[in-house]
Amino acid sequence: MKNHFLIFIIFLLTFSVTAQEKAEPWFKDGEAQIVPAFENPNDWIRTDLWVETTFDTDGDGKPDRMHVDVTRPKQTDTDSLKLPVVYETSPYFAGVAPITEGSFHDVYRELGAPERELTHPSVERKGERPIISNTQIHTWVPRGYIVVHSSSPGTGLSDGSPTIGGQNESLAPKAVIDWLNGRAKGYTTPDGNEEVKAYWATGKVGMTGTSYNGTLPLAAATTGVEGLEAIIPIAPNTSYYNYYRSNGLVRSPGGYLGEDMDVLYDFIHTGGDEVKKAYGDSIYRDGEMKHGIDRITGDYNDFWAGREYMNAIEPMKAALFMAHGFNDWNVMPDHSYRIYKKAEEMGLPVKIYYHQKGHGGPPPLSMMNKWFTKYLFGIENDIEKGPKAWIVREADENDNPTPYANYPHPDAEKVRLHLQASSKNEGSLALKKDKKQGTQTLIDDYNFSGDSLAQLETSKHRLLFVTPVLKEDLHLSGLSTLKIKLASSKPAANLSVWMVSLPWNTYPDAKITDNIITRGWADPQNYKSLTESEPLKPGKFYEMSFDLIPDDQIIPAGQQIGLMIFSSDNKFTLLPEPGTVLTVDLDETTIEIPVVGGKKAINKAFKN
Repeated sequence: MKNHFLIFIIFLLTFSVTAQEKAEPWFKDGEAQIVPAFENPNDWIRTDLWVETTFDTDGDGKPDRMHVDVTRPKQTDTDSLKLPVVYETSPYFAGVAPITEGSFHDVYRELGAPERELTHPSVERKGERPIISNTQIHTWVPRGYIVVHSSSPGTGLSDGSPTIGGQNESLAPKAVIDWLNGRAKGYTTPDGNEEVKAYWATGKVGMTGTSYNGTLPLAAATTGVEGLEAIIPIAPNTSYYNYYRSNGLVRSPGGYLGEDMDVLYDFIHTGGDEVKKAYGDSIYRDGEMKHGIDRITGDYNDFWAGREYMNAIEPMKAALFMAHGFNDWNVMPDHSYRIYKKAEEMGLPVKIYYHQKGHGGPPPLSMMNKWFTKYLFGIENDIEKGPKAWIVREADENDNPTPYANYPHPDAEKVRLHLQASSKNEGSLALKKDKKQGTQTLIDDYNFSGDSLAQLETSKHRLLFVTPVLKEDLHLSGLSTLKIKLASSKPAANLSVWMVSLPWNTYPDAKITDNIITRGWADPQNYKSLTESEPLKPGKFYEMSFDLIPDDQIIPAGQQIGLMIFSSDNKFTLLPEPGTVLTVDLDETTIEIPVVGGKKAINKAFKN
């Protein structure tokens, strides 16, 4: 009996040691769990290599090679363990150029006037081999994933040239995924012939990243590459036109007044020697971009169409989990909205997560974990079922989203509000249309910010129309659409529109949702279409219609919704000499807002 007990104890100890030696991923509640044997960074295998692509964008006559790093548990060697990959690629890993005087476009100019030439700053690569980046590794390697990074074309130690949304930025991550699946070649050096094999990869890849790093997973997915199973783009730029233009208007991303595609090119071009850099500058920055971006008219053209991921989305097969902030005024939330709706229309697995803050902000880790666990490990956890939209409410933290069946809210209906004059530059928003409201005028002056204009009791530099004080909370979800009829005193004018919550909260701890509901900008010269602008005839009225940036916000009882119309927005637009007069026809101008509960809900909120 005693001998049997000893044999049993020896068996248990042997089994325990074997289990530790055979460390492998494990799952609980549909999520990959931390494996103690994978936790120690000292045990991770870290290598770098160069993956050969199918393009040559540095003009040396050879296929460009992308610099790649790999971080994986030692068991991928000691136990021949094969694991899926979480992959992030970026143009920023090697550092960026300094912002210098003259490196941004001068925004203080008349609309349609030529600009001065940019000053192009020099930028040098930062970082040491073999580490390209440490992002993602401490989250995913302990949970049984391999983490891969790569530097985008023309950045860091990758060959090629940046193209800012050009085809090579889609084909570069595709080549890395092809290499992980044995379809492309990797080498130990940028110009050698010694190959590196991804023998430790299952071939299943998930991509994520924020901003430009969130754009590139979508870029890779549009190639339809086999093996890219799931992507989680966070605040991605899905249309370079929408990033640098708005309804025909030259508009900067928030916080970067005067930035444009050529500025971003200079900002990230860290790779290559001076000869190769000069080639890229000549072909892409001073060639394609200079002749394509059209900062004079702001019109949509073939150049912009080639940097529009919606135009390339049909081959996409990856499961899509979008994430964005409703108050991201850098990469605005319409970028995620439009791709999400298209992917849903295509029948792909989709989810969307929105929070109420600014640029960046991933979904809760548990949700990301389940998304990758489902599509990279094949664990059935039902993450793709149930609510499609997860939205953080105004008072909640980002890790506590509220589930909704979809976005926009399925019960949201467009409700049209009409403009009624009460004084020279103010009025009300009403459900009923009263005829013969006439016109109101405003005088452009960029010295007055949108924030200040919204707080002024009266101003000749804006028009402001407000709803009655809300008697009940009003939930807005989706796109607001402005239809406007206006005339300009000059052949060109900026048009800026803000929806605001009033009274404005001036306290230092005010949240952006206390004040800003949504915004929009347009060029009246593009009243016909985005591709065709024409000078305005002073005094002649023109009609145009456009959507504001999507939102989901609960406006609390006691507030008023305000529609503010002004001209130059000193945080976003070009800033011409003050003095242009815009005249708005109130009878032919409306705003449609997406109200959860439709007219019934807004009638209750407006009731006396």
